[in-house]
Amino acid sequence: MDREVAGNGGDAVEAAGTFPESGSRGTAEGGPGHSPIGEGDGMRSVMRAATLPAALALAAFAVQPTPAPQVEASFSTYTPDAAAVTYDPAVVPTGATVRLAIADAATTPKVTLRLTGLVPDRAYGAHLHQRPCGPDGAAAGPHYQHTSDPAATPEKPSTDPAYANATNEVWLDFTTGADGSAQSSATHQWPFNEQNPPRSLIIHAEATQTAAGHAGMAGARLACVNLP
Repeated sequence: MDREVAGNGGDAVEAAGTFPESGSRGTAEGGPGHSPIGEGDGMRSVMRAATLPAALALAAFAVQPTPAPQVEASFSTYTPDAAAVTYDPAVVPTGATVRLAIADAATTPKVTLRLTGLVPDRAYGAHLHQRPCGPDGAAAGPHYQHTSDPAATPEKPSTDPAYANATNEVWLDFTTGADGSAQSSATHQWPFNEQNPPRSLIIHAEATQTAAGHAGMAGARLACVNLP
């Protein structure tokens, strides 16, 4: 598409550049009673010039990448339509911001998390969860797993490191800087389940543990973000 547009542009410039020569030929061959530019040459030049803006506009539209699904929101107390909910404003203040984007969810998903306005110089845990945000952190359910732990239940989430790990789950732990901002990302080589994808991100009070019997645990659920 780019080469075709460049070609059209080149024709238009070249056609514009032939105006003086065409005028000279028209005067010499047709005499003073004829138009300086041949009717055929002039029409072709006008048509080329007229189609150039449309071709450039089409090319610009065609090359635009499809944006990754994302949510941008400020944390607030829970309401049914809230995109980002804080359950502990002392640690995730009301008005702190989040941007969460998911690319290539059907192939090799990459999740990118950016936050501002949190407590400075503090470690947080963060994972994708199975259910949407609710009035409290428990509503989001257990961690989203690519291969589910057969021993886990909603009341007793997986703590087996064979399943509760950063390869089988989506972990986005982060530590804020002096200004309270942070960013994190995770990429996986397996697709999200189309029928049962992850539905939310939970921000936890601590960095995620990895030892047997405690794997995946990260303390209290401080905040929740509904996925796009």
